[in-house]
Amino acid sequence: MAVANKLVPATSQKPKVTFTDYIAGENIKKKINEMVGGKNSQRFITAVVSAVSNNRDLGMCNPSTIIAGALLGEALQLSPSPQLGQYYLVPYNIKRKDAQGKDYWEKVAQFQLGYKGYIQLAIRSNFYRDLDVLEVREGEYLGRDKNTGKHRFNFITNEEERNSKAVVGYLAYFEYTNGFTKTLYWTKSAMENHAITYSKAYASDKEKNTKFSFWTTKFDDMAFKTMIRQLISRWGIMSIEMQTAFERDMAVINENESYEYVDNDDSMVPDEPIIEPPIEKPVQEQEPADNAVDQFFNQ
Repeated sequence: MAVANKLVPATSQKPKVTFTDYIAGENIKKKINEMVGGKNSQRFITAVVSAVSNNRDLGMCNPSTIIAGALLGEALQLSPSPQLGQYYLVPYNIKRKDAQGKDYWEKVAQFQLGYKGYIQLAIRSNFYRDLDVLEVREGEYLGRDKNTGKHRFNFITNEEERNSKAVVGYLAYFEYTNGFTKTLYWTKSAMENHAITYSKAYASDKEKNTKFSFWTTKFDDMAFKTMIRQLISRWGIMSIEMQTAFERDMAVINENESYEYVDNDDSMVPDEPIIEPPIEKPVQEQEPADNAVDQFFNQ
């Protein structure tokens, strides 16, 4: 699945041109038309511009990494809408070296798949009859069955009562179309240890009491995603689309189709809080920043 974007990268942390100007350039318009198709270009551009206009830090990123991440999302037939939660374009600062070997910081956009995106890809593959993940509340986990070794649960049916209980763990399960099922359970403390181990941003948040990481602002959503990733990678069937998404999740997509992981890299140190993307306005009320869509199609 080719998602290359042979686009000119920015050479510093702050792009030399605005994202609006960048995406309205003739060369970019041509590339997007080639990759997405003329009929889908307007929808693609509208979605990307909306995502950028809703996140000030994202607009400061190297614009080629924004387009690359969005093209990967398009190839996977997923939406960047924060309301849908299928994937996000997340700004990070990453340390680079210039031609003279001097360090500088570049703000880049990381492609981050949401747990709903994983579920969408899995169900679309037609291997799964059901796939879901949920939090386990205090009193619902009953330990393992002494004969089968399987986890046992007794879920509280009253939602108001259930929501008043503390989260103690996370449960993910799938059922194949042939009836085979698999269940995975982690305690919340195990999830916390996992997040600190594999996310430098979250470990820094815990140490400095800051809010840079999705693990800080959206812990349950990130826990859900981790459970789905662990479950499917260990026991699930992965379609080609799923394999592509799995490999490039939480990576910055480069112009030559390579990708690099930044959240578990010591060179990644955000200089401004990276928070949950704001809720989008309803589509009919959206006004893309600086009329970027009009510029794209009228130039």
